[in-house]
Amino acid sequence: MALELISFPLCPYVQRSIITLLHKQVGFTLTHIDLAHKPEWFLALSPMGKVPCLKIDEHTVLFESQVINEYLDETIAPALHPADPLERAQHRAWIAFGSEILNDQLQMMIAQGEERFAASSRQLFDKLERLDKIMGDGPFFANDHFSLVDAALAPLFMRMEILHALRPLPRWESLGKLRRLTASLMELPEVAGSVTADFPDCLRNYISEKGSLFLRSA
Repeated sequence: MALELISFPLCPYVQRSIITLLHKQVGFTLTHIDLAHKPEWFLALSPMGKVPCLKIDEHTVLFESQVINEYLDETIAPALHPADPLERAQHRAWIAFGSEILNDQLQMMIAQGEERFAASSRQLFDKLERLDKIMGDGPFFANDHFSLVDAALAPLFMRMEILHALRPLPRWESLGKLRRLTASLMELPEVAGSVTADFPDCLRNYISEKGSLFLRSA
């Protein structure tokens, strides 16, 4: 397969699929587009006009990161989803929950008003605390085994660490299990290699360009 992943450099959902591809050691090309000026060829491929899109061949395209990762997991070893149907369904549910947290994180990063900033921050950390409570004692979500949940959560946690470096976040610092999981994930080459070396600066510049309270009140 000559896979092509269509991307936007700051998109955490694209990053989920990059991590999965790198973990499975699959060759692929990465094509970045400007989401503010989406090219016509991209709009013709993506029914929702969103990244990521995975181009399988000249005529076949998948969209939505969870769908892409599920396809990769079903077709390329090693399997990252549990074999047990109930456990696999639970993993899918926590991936969806992680998407909700990513949305809260974005809203906190770009909030321009005090009320919106406070609300999104509260929603973000309430969900993170709930996630922290269900974590086990292993280095990954499924204890000793890297899973698609880890691929889905790694972009969220990478951004949390960058945000924490820009502005101390006491509620993040208090989440011991998630911080341990974050440390394990950040050490993986597939996670480190899923972004460019200047990613922290790019994220900071993005927040600054939005005029967010996150940096102004740091």
